[in-house]
Amino acid sequence: MQLPKFSQLKPQLQNQADYSSIVPLLLVIGGATATGKSALAIALAQRLGGVILSADSRQVYREFDIGTAKPSQFDQAQVPHYLIDICDPTATLTLAQYQGQAQAIIDRLHRDGIPPLLVGGTGLYIDAIVKGLRIPPVAPQPDLRQQFEALGQPHCYALLQKLDGCAAQRIHPNDPVRTVRALEVYYVTGQPMSALQGESPPSYPVLYLGLDADITALDRRIAQRTQAMVEAGLVEEVTALAQRYGADLPLLQTLGYGEMLPYLQGDCSLAAAVDHIVLHTRQFAKRQRTWFRNRATVQWFDADAGDLVERVWQEVQDWCQVNLP
Repeated sequence: MQLPKFSQLKPQLQNQADYSSIVPLLLVIGGATATGKSALAIALAQRLGGVILSADSRQVYREFDIGTAKPSQFDQAQVPHYLIDICDPTATLTLAQYQGQAQAIIDRLHRDGIPPLLVGGTGLYIDAIVKGLRIPPVAPQPDLRQQFEALGQPHCYALLQKLDGCAAQRIHPNDPVRTVRALEVYYVTGQPMSALQGESPPSYPVLYLGLDADITALDRRIAQRTQAMVEAGLVEEVTALAQRYGADLPLLQTLGYGEMLPYLQGDCSLAAAVDHIVLHTRQFAKRQRTWFRNRATVQWFDADAGDLVERVWQEVQDWCQVNLP
């Protein structure tokens, strides 16, 4: 794919050659689902002459398109997108693998004078890049995890307190996912996960933008988008994926897919399945809002502002004036 040329970051910059006089940068757009991050990113990327890197933990998987709100082929034709469709549905892309691929692309774009936009709602993916998280390179160990899960969370957490007290202090006693992961890392590497973790932030400047909406508006957006997914063929997509991979495929248990399976099995109506998707998406959005609100460096914008693109574009230009030489 032919990458676009850098067009403008500061008002006085006029051509690609001007980019050699400024340092590389990263523009991040985060926020809850259904806040319009993709549309804003495309508008900004077109003005910047940049490309978009997806920060969505499900859009990395091929064939899972409608239910993940993956950018359409039309959208991807407007601006080059990366880190979409890079993993088979039967495989698992680890956070460390995502981080490695994203950092490699960002480095290449910087060398080519092309500004990257990191866009999505998976906060941990974004943190992996903007904080430079040091991630233990341990792939999931299904057999080991089954053994831990058989022991039960109270026993596992007590074991973690003995093996990695620092990690245990940061993990809630009722959080089995993180508890098992910490134990998994210890048993594979022989080292506490707390000793392998840390942060190494990138040297280039990062502008972190966030989109948000009030609860009523966000609920409306979620309901409208869910209905649009159904009209775009969500039922047919879930049907095809279940036939191809089996209904027990882990990805088919995730938001937007798992709620459809009972309908396909004749256990509920389509309306009930849609209502469940809307409810669970609202709950998910609430957790996302909490995550992103705890990021102090985010510059927030109202997703429903009529002049959103112009407001954000002005922020980008103002930020560049201050932070770029």
